Parts: sequence; C-alpha cells; structure tokens
Amino acid sequence: MRPRTLEEFVGQKHIVHKDSLLDRAIRAGVLGSCIFYGPPGTGKTSLAHIIANLSNGEIVKLNAVSSGVAEAKAVIDKAKKDFELFNRKTYLFLDECHRWSKAQSDSVLQAMEEGHIIFIGSTTENPYTSMTRAIVSRCRVFEFKGIEKEDVILALTKAVADTERGLGNLPVEVDKDALDYFAYACGGDIRSALNGLELAVKTTNLGKDKKIHITKEIAYDSIGKLPLSTDTTMYYDILSAFCKSIRGSDTDAALYYFARLIKAGCDPRIIARRLIAHASEDIGMADSNALLLACCSLYSAEKLGEPECLLTLSHAIIYACEADKSNSVLIAKDKALLDAEKTRDAVVPNRLKNHPSINDDKTGGYLYPHDFGGYVAQEYLPKILKDRIYYTPSENGREKNLKRKKFMFKKDK
Repeated sequence: MRPRTLEEFVGQKHIVHKDSLLDRAIRAGVLGSCIFYGPPGTGKTSLAHIIANLSNGEIVKLNAVSSGVAEAKAVIDKAKKDFELFNRKTYLFLDECHRWSKAQSDSVLQAMEEGHIIFIGSTTENPYTSMTRAIVSRCRVFEFKGIEKEDVILALTKAVADTERGLGNLPVEVDKDALDYFAYACGGDIRSALNGLELAVKTTNLGKDKKIHITKEIAYDSIGKLPLSTDTTMYYDILSAFCKSIRGSDTDAALYYFARLIKAGCDPRIIARRLIAHASEDIGMADSNALLLACCSLYSAEKLGEPECLLTLSHAIIYACEADKSNSVLIAKDKALLDAEKTRDAVVPNRLKNHPSINDDKTGGYLYPHDFGGYVAQEYLPKILKDRIYYTPSENGREKNLKRKKFMFKKDK
C-alpha cells in the first residue's frame, strides 16, 4: 500500500500540501538534496520514491548500517555515467543516514555539489545533532511528524477497499471502533497500523455470514497497546523535562515524565542518578535530606529492581519537588574550580601544612578549633585568596540559619 503519487500520499500536511514548497519542487523536478527526519512509519521512504518517480530518475537505496564508502562510490560512478549518457538523475536514498561516519559522508559531498547525485537521507534522529555539518549544510531538512488519527483511518480504509494491493478481494468488514483503535494504538505509525490490520484479517475466521469481521477486541489482539518507545532525541527531551520539572518544583510534571521514561524502558538507575545530581544542584543546603532520599532511591533501584524500586523513586521525586530550592552549592563549586584553575601555584598557609616549614610565613601557629569551643577565627585560604567567599547561603529552607552563622564567623575574622 506504499503511495505511488503525491495524491496517494497520506499525512505530513505541514510540508506536503498543494502549493507548498516541497509540492512545487517535486512536481517541477527541481528538488535538491534533502533530509527527511521523524518517527518511523510516517512516509519518509514513500516520499523519496515518489520524488524519484516524478522526476523520471533512478533511485538507489542504501542502508547506512550495512553500506560503506565503497558502495557509495559505486553508486556515484554509475550516476555520473547515467547523467552524461542519458541526462538521467540518480537519487541516492540513504536509510538511517545518521549512522554514516564522517568518512562515509565525505565520500558523497563532491558528487552532491556537482549534481551527479541527489541525496535523500532518512533518519529518526535529529540531523542537526546526529549528522556531520557538511552533509546537513548541503540539504534542506524536512521534519516528519506522527500521522494524525484521521489520516491513519483513511489509509486503512483504502487498504480494505484496494483490490490490487490491499484487502479488497477478501470479504472484510472492519468496525469503526476497530479502525479507531488501530489509529490510536499505532502511535502515528501507518506501517504499524497496516501490519496490525493485515494480521487481524489473516488470523480471523469467516463468520456465519461468510465475512471476516474485525472488531475492536480483534484489533487490540493484533496491534496491542500504544507503544511508548522513544528515539534518542525524544528520550533526552523527556529526561530534560524531568530534570527541569524537579528544578521548577512541579511534582505532577516530574512524576509524569518519570512514568514516561519507565514505560519507554529506561533503567530506573539512570533516573536515580539524575535525582542525586539535582538534589545537590537545585536543592542543596536548603534541604539536604533530598540528597539522602535520592541516594536511597539508587540503592533501591540496584538492590530491589522493578517494580518495587518505583515506589522509592516516586517518594524521592516528590520530596525533591516539594523541597526548598537553592543552587548555592552549584555556584560555590563553580567559583572554587575557577579559582583553583587560576591560582594553581598558590602557597598553602604555613600553619595548615602537614609539615610546617622552618621559614615561617608569619601566619602564626595552627589554632585547634576545639580548644576554643569548636570555632576560632583564622585564615585558611592562601594569601592571594584572602577573604574570598564561594558559598553564600540563600534565604531558603535551613540555609537561613546558616547565613546568620556564617556572617558571625566572617565578622569575627
């Protein structure tokens, strides 16, 4: 049921509609190299075939996983001959193009510039981050989105009626709620919906009326539940949203993104590690108990595993979101690292050395704080950094008390 013409093409109305740039370029046969990226089953390969057919060109398909520089060069050599002898364009369609190495990508650059091949890449990953700049800069990038529900139903309806390539020669009847479920459960992937429909028809016996009747229950058995798998880009987007929700104290959002990650197969230990990092980065001294719970969640993930550890993780996530926030630990760390880099040769005060030198630096002897009730004013930093302040308590949570205490210590000094 792969579409053969633009009229048969379903979905992607934001880029393939009448008088759109892509539509005009394809019909005029002037579309240059481009990259199609988006979820699987959204028409990337189909559109590449339509482009080649409308341009009376030859399409050569390679897979980035199994092909290398040698295969690409062979395509280029043949393309040059076809262009010189027959003035025929060659479309190099590269599936999973983000997997090509820099050397593989560089092997087609000259042929692209000279017009001997028109490169069409297909990928489920964001090309701006997963492909070499040299290739991306020579291509127009078109983002494909999941197919809308009504378009999936339209494609399924055509498949049921088509006598040449579809199921039109079989006595098939599909209930409306079954079509709705196929469209819902495929997650915007037409290929998945068509495969589910075909499986349902081939495994369902004729009824008393001599028809193959597909109900919602049969549709459920044939395609299952809505898939929650993610590509790399979406995975990191969800993980980023999870972290920012914790920072923003939105408990419900954090729990939602946590659930999305778990349902997509994310290792609970990864979530626990991020939670530990944010317990210091975004909560810090305002509520140090968040760090303890985060560490407990990692212990739970390692020792208990799913599903028991999910309860501990949820507990730690809720606590982290509801806790007072402070990034004073992050700021202090960054300031200290910057000074350590700038003053790497700064001399440790003599009184703080493990073996004080004979040539005293006139800092006096070391004062043991416990001899003075637990605190005594003395300079600990190198002379070049005297009175430098890295950690400044915030006004949030328990840091309010720390701020008053630190102020008193600095005043004593």
